[in-house]
Amino acid sequence: MQSNKITFKQFIQYFKIAVTGKEQEFTSGSIRRAVFMLSIPMILEMLMESIFAIVDIMYVSKISVNAVATIGLTESVITLVYAVAIGLSMAATAIVARRVGETDYKGASDAAVQVVFLGVFVAAVISVIGILYPKEILGLMGGKSDLIEEGYGYTQVLLGGNVTIMLLFLINAIFRGAGDASIAMKVLIVSNGLNIILDPIFIFGLGPIPAYGVKGAAIATTIGRGVAVLFQLAILFYGYGKIKIAFKDLVIRVGVMLNLIKVSLGGIGQFLIGTSSWVFLMRIMSEFGSEVLAGYTIAIRVMMFTLMPAWGMSNAAATLVGQNLGAQKPERAELSVWKTGKYSAIFMGLVSIVYLIFAPQIIVLFNDTPDVVKYGSLCLRVIAAGYVFYGYGMVVINAFNGAGDTKTPTYINFVCFWLLQLPFAYVMALTLDFGPTGVFWAITLAEIIIAIVAVIWFKKGSWKLVKV
Repeated sequence: MQSNKITFKQFIQYFKIAVTGKEQEFTSGSIRRAVFMLSIPMILEMLMESIFAIVDIMYVSKISVNAVATIGLTESVITLVYAVAIGLSMAATAIVARRVGETDYKGASDAAVQVVFLGVFVAAVISVIGILYPKEILGLMGGKSDLIEEGYGYTQVLLGGNVTIMLLFLINAIFRGAGDASIAMKVLIVSNGLNIILDPIFIFGLGPIPAYGVKGAAIATTIGRGVAVLFQLAILFYGYGKIKIAFKDLVIRVGVMLNLIKVSLGGIGQFLIGTSSWVFLMRIMSEFGSEVLAGYTIAIRVMMFTLMPAWGMSNAAATLVGQNLGAQKPERAELSVWKTGKYSAIFMGLVSIVYLIFAPQIIVLFNDTPDVVKYGSLCLRVIAAGYVFYGYGMVVINAFNGAGDTKTPTYINFVCFWLLQLPFAYVMALTLDFGPTGVFWAITLAEIIIAIVAVIWFKKGSWKLVKV
């Protein structure tokens, strides 16, 4: 009888294969191996993405509390950009994965082109608003006049250059759907490396480059992401992965685009519901002053860093579901989700222990202002209480999306975020005077309920019948 255990040497060997992307067959063989081969590059990709946030906060926290709060307010607005980008990227991953599972690589390439067209159009509209009205945006979010004057440049640059965010998300979603997860990871390594180098240069100045302050963080991030997008486009056109695009393919295909829009509407709605709830939560938090807001912002950034491995695993589950449904193997698709969910929950449980024990020490690495540390560490501890549920819920929710069933998570998000989380946060924080703690518990309870409802709905199996 053969043992299921692997040695450390085999683990390193598998890790190397996963990172290089040499293995791309995920519709047969060991499910555990398939999850591993897809998850490792996706986890590393997501970690690279979250390092953007951590690096920016580390440098910006040396400027002022207002600068950190500016990032928090701007990020809560730009999550609406992420909502559109992630919604479209869900459709891209679902459709590309389904076509690859069917071995229809031409259909996968056609979908990729339409994704890029849609992303550029949406980003152009958002850019105009961001460039013309940065002060008004911060004002609507509850920023005080001194914060707005110090930080509007950050908002203007980040929203004005949002095409780099949009395309980075969308093209990496194409690579993930095709099973080329290692390419997406390498793109973000390039982007991140540039951001880490450029951040201190543009924030604090160097030689002929003046000190832009918090605006410099946005400039550095936009340049880093922009170079990464050029790298992605080069890969798409020169065909190093499964998806290859030629200049003759750059035409609008109405049927493909309408199908993409149809699938993405659920995803966009799903994340607009989720991210708009974050906007309202940030608005509630702004009532308690810049120091509380800064603590909350730092805590959320730190949590995003540790959420990314779970996001990576959930993206792997989405790809496995899409490809296995395309290959007419729904049972294998379902088993992939349960296994991935278990691994994600174990990881998140370990992270929650670290947060519960070391929360103040983590926050003080970024800012040692007493109230910032107090509320930042409280935020970490309360939200970490639901981390195991969050890890499982993320995988199951993304499995629906991988199947092209983006409507089900939309309904779940609507009930749990808008009908439960927001009213609970408002009443607890402002009406019953629990302050920021009320907001933190609202986040935790909503995520626990989402996980429970998602698992119950997933077991019904209707997602196996969705056509994309």
